Amino acid sequence: MLKQQLPLTLDDGLILRRATEADAEQLIEAHSNLHRDAGVEEPDERVGAWVRDLMVRPHPTFDPGDFAVVEEPRNGHIVSSLCLISQTWSYGGIQFGVGRPELVATHPDYRQRGLIRALFDAVHEWSAERGDKMQCITGIPWYYRQFGYEMALNLGGGRAGYESHVPRLKEGEEETYRLRPAGEGDIPFLVEMDRRQRQRSLVGCVWDEDLWRYELAGKSDNNVNRDLVRIVERDGDCVGMIMHPAALWGTMLPATTFELRPGISWLAAGPAVIRYLWQTGQDMARAEGKEGLTTFGFWLGSEHPAYQAMANRLPYVRKPYAWYIRVADLPDFIGRIAPFLEERLAASVAPGHTGELKLSFYRDGLRLIFEDGRIGAQPWKTIGEKGANAVFPGLTFLQLLFGYRSLEELEGAMADCYAAGDEARVLLDALFPKTPSDVRGVT
Repeated sequence: MLKQQLPLTLDDGLILRRATEADAEQLIEAHSNLHRDAGVEEPDERVGAWVRDLMVRPHPTFDPGDFAVVEEPRNGHIVSSLCLISQTWSYGGIQFGVGRPELVATHPDYRQRGLIRALFDAVHEWSAERGDKMQCITGIPWYYRQFGYEMALNLGGGRAGYESHVPRLKEGEEETYRLRPAGEGDIPFLVEMDRRQRQRSLVGCVWDEDLWRYELAGKSDNNVNRDLVRIVERDGDCVGMIMHPAALWGTMLPATTFELRPGISWLAAGPAVIRYLWQTGQDMARAEGKEGLTTFGFWLGSEHPAYQAMANRLPYVRKPYAWYIRVADLPDFIGRIAPFLEERLAASVAPGHTGELKLSFYRDGLRLIFEDGRIGAQPWKTIGEKGANAVFPGLTFLQLLFGYRSLEELEGAMADCYAAGDEARVLLDALFPKTPSDVRGVT
């Protein structure tokens, strides 16, 4: 761990420090070039717009000092950087702070020097000081495992259809459900829709009024993370909402969020949303100078009511990728979500259970304590599997904790992961069943 005041001189004379507004243009240029797609020579202006928005525009949970940078003192150039975006997530409805590192990059001439590790040490300390219970990041396979992260939560995934699957209105028929741009006056409704959406997801990101205001008007037009928010109306009443990217994903336009009020039929509203996506995607293709739109989609995770309502119109299935998750203090996190776990236990075949469950991670472990259905957690010092009721190699317990894999799936994938006896299996299955999540984090 870093445990030192910034700025900090690293072993090779480089300086690790917090960014200031004066670093904006350097960071914009660096990330526009370092995050461009393979084979592309031009800087990625949309990534540059994201960095510019973070550095120079007001953001509800971020300021320029939330970028950690490594500077070459001989010329003042920033050679490596990443940032930490604060947000609030929930687990089973219980909220807590989360730190999201993003925009991780190092100039090619300065790689393989441990700069990213030093930067992660810094932002992990910032996150802990803020009281965050965990960190999350999206990124390339394997890489972030080096810094204490495990791929442990569904990310993205969805279903898509083609032109032949677009439902057509009958001659003379008019749309019952219409879509319009969301505005400032819709923000309370959007907060309501976010709350309803999180009820279907084990883990979710909490979007308050400030975040919705920023999403509607705070991001620049070409920010790579900018989505358009649309209200679904019926007879002039707000009955739902969708979000979709401000630019095509190749030749596809997907809805990245889709929610309806209770009592509104997904079967009835879904076709209007498809027609909107298809027409809007065609308009975007023309504006972007592309040959045309080939696909519409719903990128709503592994499970969603829209998939059930429109299954035959969405033949293409894309499995989710994964969020990287880091939980530095597992007993503390278990304590935070204990009320939800206790509800699960009360609804299981072991209500009011008293006892303990020792989980080995081979180099350390976790002791779950049950007293008349109440749950506590403590670190458990162990080497190997001796005395354990269940074992999870490395950080794989996080996959169980966040509903990403079931105990049975983990045992099937890893011979050194197993539960011993009925008690351990019953309790682990009751507390941590495989459960879908669809998390739209703050950027």
